[in-house]
Amino acid sequence: MLRRFRPYFHYLREHRSLLLLGILCGVISGIATGAGLPLMVDRVFPVVFGANAAPLSNWQLAVVVLWLPLVFTLRGVFGYLNAYLIQLAGTRVLESIRRDFFRKLQVLPLSFFGRHSSGDLISRGLADANQLQFTLTTVANEIVKSPATLVGAIGVIAYKAYQIDGLSLVLVCLAAVPLTVLPIRHIGKKLARRSGSIQRELGAVSSRFNENLAAAREIRAFGLEDRETARFSLVTRALITAQMKFVKYEKALAPMIEIISTLGIAGTLLYAYRIHLDLPTFMALITALYASYEPVKRLGALNNETKRGLGALDRLEAILNEPVTIKDPPQPVPVSRLRGEIAFSGVTFAYGDSPALSDVTVTIPAGTVCALVGPSGAGKSTFANLVPRFYEVGAGAVTIDGIDVRQMKLADLRRHIALVSQEPVLFNDTIYENLRLGREGATRDEIMAAAVDAHADEFIRQLPLGYETIVGERGALLSGGQKQRVAIARAFLRHAPILILDEATSALDSDSEAAVQDALRKLVQGKTVLIIAHRFSTIRDASQILVFDRGRIAASGDHTALYAGNALYKSLYDRQSAHGAQ
Repeated sequence: MLRRFRPYFHYLREHRSLLLLGILCGVISGIATGAGLPLMVDRVFPVVFGANAAPLSNWQLAVVVLWLPLVFTLRGVFGYLNAYLIQLAGTRVLESIRRDFFRKLQVLPLSFFGRHSSGDLISRGLADANQLQFTLTTVANEIVKSPATLVGAIGVIAYKAYQIDGLSLVLVCLAAVPLTVLPIRHIGKKLARRSGSIQRELGAVSSRFNENLAAAREIRAFGLEDRETARFSLVTRALITAQMKFVKYEKALAPMIEIISTLGIAGTLLYAYRIHLDLPTFMALITALYASYEPVKRLGALNNETKRGLGALDRLEAILNEPVTIKDPPQPVPVSRLRGEIAFSGVTFAYGDSPALSDVTVTIPAGTVCALVGPSGAGKSTFANLVPRFYEVGAGAVTIDGIDVRQMKLADLRRHIALVSQEPVLFNDTIYENLRLGREGATRDEIMAAAVDAHADEFIRQLPLGYETIVGERGALLSGGQKQRVAIARAFLRHAPILILDEATSALDSDSEAAVQDALRKLVQGKTVLIIAHRFSTIRDASQILVFDRGRIAASGDHTALYAGNALYKSLYDRQSAHGAQ
């Protein structure tokens, strides 16, 4: 079972100095616990209370009096250092696990996020990583500390018992120790089946939380508060059920071991009576025997913890071992500055079993403003997303200036592309830092010039802290038009030859739309532009229009030619014109 964790012990090796020091402190504490008290009962008490006890010298009296405080001081101080150092190493291990998990998320393709809810991924990165860290540090600590305690106690038992009655008393004293393995194995099998369900239910609760917070406005608008509370209660109840099934077996282990240990102590008592063992010797044996069961209980708890850790490990490995399908080629083509000619050659793409594009072949010359129109689900967004290689084509090739996008480094490809989305994402940081994302090496003058070009500088200066104003989560403190202009300023700053506009004005009021449209007219100059058009009013500047229908390009041309010669385009245009007139 521990072999499953072996590949992850490299996290511990990164902090081995702390960990080894912590384990050493644990070993000292364990030996003090396992051997210190039994030796006191065996060697110290008879000196003081024995029938033939002789008067003690001052130094002998000091040793007798200070023995117990010394044992508990060693046990307490080194136990504290053990706990602190192991916890310190554990927090650094947790940081490493979460960093690697987060790094892996950064390189996974967008198709991966379509299969996993954000709440579940958050749960894996937080709760499951925390569980794995706890398991790794607990295993590394207890797998040395508990056996040290056990060896110390059993060493005293074996030595003392062998002196008194040979091997017979040793076997009687230790007969119950192997029996404790039986409940550990039985309960371990039960826990193994239940550990994964706890982590899955935690993911479901986290996912429900995340979904609810993201839809706060809609929930209140449609009066869904009671419905959401009921749905949340269902997943929390399922989590509690899974947790209590685990606890039912986990908490049964300690009393089972204690019952077995009392049977061992009872057997020792009976045998001691038969051989007329004196009380001090018997008490030393019982103290050591009792001390030997504590590490056995901890090792049983370690087994339980390992089962819980396996559930977390399964969920983390599903992400850490997820293949990275979109990555840099082994020998990338060097790229300096692209002109922006985009060509699709027999491109086919599907989301799972659902085809999105079928045998698409088209060339968009550099400097062309190209609009992508068609019914919902016709393939417009998929077409645009293949250019920056957000998804990998199933067949065919996408090229820019004759170079297959799969032959370029991802960083080289994407620095030549700017994206302005329908719902731009701003990070919970200052406006200045959100603008600087367009090009991290940009100077402050360049950033402010981009804001001026995007008609954003005026509203930014009116904010309380100007460019240093925090925009809130996802830009919540800005209006839709203001967020859109920040996104356009980032595109100006990028100076990319290819621009993708995902209907950048569809959700704006007329005043904001006018300002954004004015900024966009300046932004598109000299660039190859793909406009994903949901509203036909946004394509009047397009020199090329591609009409998509069920994953294929049904027609291409300018507005006049398409309106006269393509029935689908004419119907879509007339329908929107009629709707706009109303």
